[in-house]
Amino acid sequence: MLIRLSLTLILALGLLSPGITRQDPVPPQKPTEQKSDQKGEQGPDVISIDTTVVVLNVTVTDAAEKYVRGLKAQDFRVFEDTMPQKISSFSVNEMPFAAVILLDTSGSMQQKMSIARSACARFVDGIRIGDVFAIYSFGGTKVKMLQDFTEVRDVGFAIWDADADGETPLYDAIVTASEKLAERPERRRIVLLLSDGADTKSKVTFEESLRRTLAAEVSVYSVDLSDAALYRTPIRDPSAEIMKAFSQKSGGRFFRNPGGSALNDAFAQTIDELRNQYTIAYETTNDKRDGKWRAIEARVNRPGLNIRTRQGYFAARLKK
Repeated sequence: MLIRLSLTLILALGLLSPGITRQDPVPPQKPTEQKSDQKGEQGPDVISIDTTVVVLNVTVTDAAEKYVRGLKAQDFRVFEDTMPQKISSFSVNEMPFAAVILLDTSGSMQQKMSIARSACARFVDGIRIGDVFAIYSFGGTKVKMLQDFTEVRDVGFAIWDADADGETPLYDAIVTASEKLAERPERRRIVLLLSDGADTKSKVTFEESLRRTLAAEVSVYSVDLSDAALYRTPIRDPSAEIMKAFSQKSGGRFFRNPGGSALNDAFAQTIDELRNQYTIAYETTNDKRDGKWRAIEARVNRPGLNIRTRQGYFAARLKK
């Protein structure tokens, strides 16, 4: 897949809008999504979603970026395409999560494998009883499972033996991770993506991988390991913007400068965030399954707070 095509898709979908906005107790305004940018035309490989229930994992912070606890269901309002939605379930418990770590093993990662391996181990060290994780690598033309889902706080030998070679099937890797997470019972599902480059070899497109990610209710937390991020070299490709787009649309986070202690902080923050989220579900009032984009806006009825969750979903998902 050409890098130019990847960037074109991002610009066409309008995915570079900010992921966090200040929330004020005002009447609902029209979301910032531009419907004209979201084509979402239903093709022959689109089938209907089998449920009308939408699940949101919501992060709320104050002006100092501290997590806000103690909110109740009545403190939240949810809108889909500007239409108010009725919250059907609400949880503030520290629910267990399922994570897939996606490790880029393409040729450009050769000098960064030790950093990436250590990052995986750092994340695993922070999980608790009930959390599960799996590790997949992607490089050349393959997405390979290095470790299946486990609660054991240790990484297998396979990750230390992984070699960097070939091209970057980034979108295929995200699809694989999303499909595996969709089979899990946990309602908090994340992909932790460590990569230094844009997609060069996937069978699926950017839009297809985004559709599947959102249909699986997965949040993408991406770590930029590009030379521009680590060594402050000139930006050579749109890899950072691609990863940022996945994170923003899915309600995750994008870490641009992960070198040194900042990398450890990124993983610690991810674990901490997952333990301080609200899980909200609603049954959409729009029962059409036409493949079009549905913009989601969540609000808190308290001034001065910031809220982050996935920005929407496509009303139909692609066949596997």
